[in-house]
Amino acid sequence: MSRRPRFLPDNFTFALLSVVTFASLLPASGKVAHLFELLTTAAIGLLFFLHGAKLSREAVVNGLTHWRLHLLVFGSTFVMFPLLGLALKPLLLPLVTPELYTGVLYLCVLPATVQSAIAFTAMARGNMPAAICSASASTLLGVFITPVLVNLVVLPHGGHASSSLGSIGRILLQLMVPFVVGHLLRPWIGKWIQRRAPVLKFVDQGSILLVVYTAFSAAVIEGLWRQVPAHALVGLLFVCAVVLGLALTLTTFAARRLGFDTADEITIVFCGSKKSLASGIPMAKVLFASSAAGAVVLPLMLFHQMQLMVCAVLAQRYGRRGDVGASAVLKTAE
Repeated sequence: MSRRPRFLPDNFTFALLSVVTFASLLPASGKVAHLFELLTTAAIGLLFFLHGAKLSREAVVNGLTHWRLHLLVFGSTFVMFPLLGLALKPLLLPLVTPELYTGVLYLCVLPATVQSAIAFTAMARGNMPAAICSASASTLLGVFITPVLVNLVVLPHGGHASSSLGSIGRILLQLMVPFVVGHLLRPWIGKWIQRRAPVLKFVDQGSILLVVYTAFSAAVIEGLWRQVPAHALVGLLFVCAVVLGLALTLTTFAARRLGFDTADEITIVFCGSKKSLASGIPMAKVLFASSAAGAVVLPLMLFHQMQLMVCAVLAQRYGRRGDVGASAVLKTAE
């Protein structure tokens, strides 16, 4: 059976599009919407519990010593991206609606991905221990940094979100507590979870689909598609392409300028230029009102698929360097 070309979206992206379509045609409301909210909260808690149990403490310790690399990745994730979103406002805002521009700013303050950043680093034969440490630390730091950046970057430009302290408290309760409990239980359940990777993938993707459905249901009821014209969606694709292109260019330039070798450059590029759908959508549920979350996460969904397709090509080019070709195969996306 022939494999699907890499430029086509993966199955999960098709599932996302199907859920958005379903929510647009049959949005949940009333008691049904409340039930989906409860299911979503439970699924997200389970997701972070399983990720906590899966995280290898040894891998994190091995990567911690590469502090220059981590500083560059964190600077790219939490400083460069927000500055790009703000600096490009004169270009970006005329192409999209104010609500979508809020989503672009929200995208810029999110942490990096974990699974796909590590998978692309493996495919490109980069520094794997540093990638595991950097991507995992970015997710953990994002719990605290993203709500603060939302208040500093998003709110002054028309966004509507909860206060940073209240948001941090809710995120700690809904995301970090299950994560820490799972990690503490890792000695007893870690191997069992590793042997059942499809379970984590199912919970990972299932929780995102639930959040997308509940967010878009509320947004559709509030008139999302009446407020987002077709030309704004086309503009949003261009905006995502510009932000991703600049992020890849700047991280590559910085890595080479600062004298990192190729393996470290790969880790910096793939950990410093990507944004997490898995963290961003649950956080949006906490940070923004349900009626606003749909428009806020739409740029993230488009950027997510774009970064996967572009980075898949880039990883293969990195992996073909030297005598050895790339041997790792990307199985799943975050």
